[in-house]
Amino acid sequence: MEALYRFHNRAVDQVSDDFYRFLYGKINWDQRMLAIKGPRGSGKTTLMLQRIQYGLKLPADQALYVTADHHWFYGHTLYDTVEIFYTEGGRYIFIDEVHKYPGWSIELKNIYDGFPDLHIVFSASSALDIYRGEADLSRRVITYTLPGMSFREYLGMNRVGNWGKFELEHLVNNHQEISKSITEKAVVMPHFRRYLKTGYLPIANESSNAEVPLLLNQVINTVIDSDLAYSVGIDSSSSSKIKKLLGVIAESAPFKPNISSIARKLDVSRESVYLWLNTLEKAGMLNLLKRDGKGVSVLQKPDKVYLENTNLSYTLRENPDIGSVRETFLLNQLTNGKYDVTLPEFGDFFVEPYTIEAGGKNKTGKQITEAQNPVIASDDIETGYKNRIPLWLFGFLY
Repeated sequence: MEALYRFHNRAVDQVSDDFYRFLYGKINWDQRMLAIKGPRGSGKTTLMLQRIQYGLKLPADQALYVTADHHWFYGHTLYDTVEIFYTEGGRYIFIDEVHKYPGWSIELKNIYDGFPDLHIVFSASSALDIYRGEADLSRRVITYTLPGMSFREYLGMNRVGNWGKFELEHLVNNHQEISKSITEKAVVMPHFRRYLKTGYLPIANESSNAEVPLLLNQVINTVIDSDLAYSVGIDSSSSSKIKKLLGVIAESAPFKPNISSIARKLDVSRESVYLWLNTLEKAGMLNLLKRDGKGVSVLQKPDKVYLENTNLSYTLRENPDIGSVRETFLLNQLTNGKYDVTLPEFGDFFVEPYTIEAGGKNKTGKQITEAQNPVIASDDIETGYKNRIPLWLFGFLY
């Protein structure tokens, strides 16, 4: 166990309490077993280490952090490791990237049932269906999802200013006062431009500007080559075609997918395309938009396909279309804010009761004049007027 204790100590010694993701305060840490899912680089590891170092404030023999692909587990099972840890007085175990451990769900179930006063926290890839493992964890685990950062969090992390989140209805009805209260303290537009390019993942904010594109490409490759292999059994042949699919989407997103055409281009079945689109959405790489009333079947064709966040737009294309970037940002922030977003007849997005159109500062909104409660999300403005709201302000929804 000494190797694990040394690994734990090195990890917790490096974590800071300068900035906490929004999810930290929402987690019920008293739960006996909880899972944290989210895209790679969103801060799941930091969340767990902050809980150990600044929440529990316990030594490694009482609160232990491990990663599921640590070489220790080449020769030891997770259950046996926890048994030793528990016998020595440990009561809190934090397991990072649990999807990399074969048979993880069965061992977690046995650990949960075998050590009634042990607290278990584990992280997993966004693509992992925790409730469909080999063992039934549905009655045992509470799952939390950590998306990439909102623009609000980005400003906080970079010490520009700290503001609370706003509900969509409050934001729409009070946007002038809200934007004024923020712009009186910060010049937001330069920060917003940087956020769109590189600010979504905390891991990227810890790197230099020159390193960020390489880092984001590395994240994409790791998600497809490694996380999807562990989580949903994607093999190397399929992973190369999934990368091609992502490239096709990046070239024209947002786009209305022609599933048969994509299948022919990739030389795969239509069912594979449907499956991969849904898998990429679960993995935090895409957002699939459907009209209201459509089902949620894996084989249900999405009406529009978007990259999940604007950092992907700039990573996969050197000069992405700015209109696409605006829509991608808006959909991302609404979705991460837990709003139900559908594709309306007019405009870009419908969120009950609003029809929202994204555009530049001169956007007229004529496309949504007949729509229900029309809202224009305008880029390149600091403050709005009537139903014209600054695009950046939608980054304060979570």
